[in-house]
Amino acid sequence: MSRAAELTVLRVRVPGTTANVGSGFDCVGIALDIEDELELELKDGPGATTVVVDGEGAHQVPLDETHLVLRSLDVGLAEWGGRRHAMELRCTNRIPHSRGLGSSASAIVAGLAFAWGIAHPGLELDRAELTRVSSRIEGHPDNAGAAVWGGAILGWFDGDDVELVRLRVPATIGTRVWIPAFEVGTAGARSVLPDEVPRRDAVAQAIASAALPLALERRPDLLLAATRDRLHQAYRAELMRPSYDLVLALRELGVPATISGAGPTVFAVGTQEQLAPGDALVAEGFARHAPAIGGGVQLQRLG
Repeated sequence: MSRAAELTVLRVRVPGTTANVGSGFDCVGIALDIEDELELELKDGPGATTVVVDGEGAHQVPLDETHLVLRSLDVGLAEWGGRRHAMELRCTNRIPHSRGLGSSASAIVAGLAFAWGIAHPGLELDRAELTRVSSRIEGHPDNAGAAVWGGAILGWFDGDDVELVRLRVPATIGTRVWIPAFEVGTAGARSVLPDEVPRRDAVAQAIASAALPLALERRPDLLLAATRDRLHQAYRAELMRPSYDLVLALRELGVPATISGAGPTVFAVGTQEQLAPGDALVAEGFARHAPAIGGGVQLQRLG
């Protein structure tokens, strides 16, 4: 029996993520319970690959071998072995695209999870390997690490290695997400960041980012101060003025609010008491969601 016959269908569920959480620029990520669900049907022998996409980004993403899930799958097969077969990829996308909610990282992690399932049938996902390879493809371990492990993570590169710490966030901490109708590309949001910042801003950022893991794990009273940012949000404000203004309005009410990733989604994290003023705020032009902190990638073998 061929390996493709043994593994007729693989199903993967991957969460959306928020990165930075204000001061944790490029190193802190949180998984959300907004998930994409994907199925990969493997077929014997060589042949064409078909792609079917429903939901978010259905009319934006390519429906051929250049789809990010398939490109990431090929990277995984090159890393871990496994033969490429004819296949059909079916995606049910719920993570909005170009909104700072980790849709690209989720696609990368999904493709790598499929590759692991093909290369190592019957074995559990090696999350450390998925983190290593997905972080290399995505460029940052914050989104990729949170998508792989779930919960909240602190991650960074040490040379070619990825260091990752899973933060123990209590069940009393929740999240809110305000998603605007407009999009902002990550590359454009990166291009406006300065190469240098004033020393006072660097010092303030260092203090806030040092407090952020403590605030998430044990001291929610510090979250407003710990999510304060001096490195990226103000510089991106003109690309997403409604989002930036909403962040300022929420923070004025005491809500620990930030731009999610490269934006333009607005994210907040805290206790119910801290988030309540934001729940009462009507944000015109934004779709409001209240996702819980989500779990990591899941791989299921069917058939």
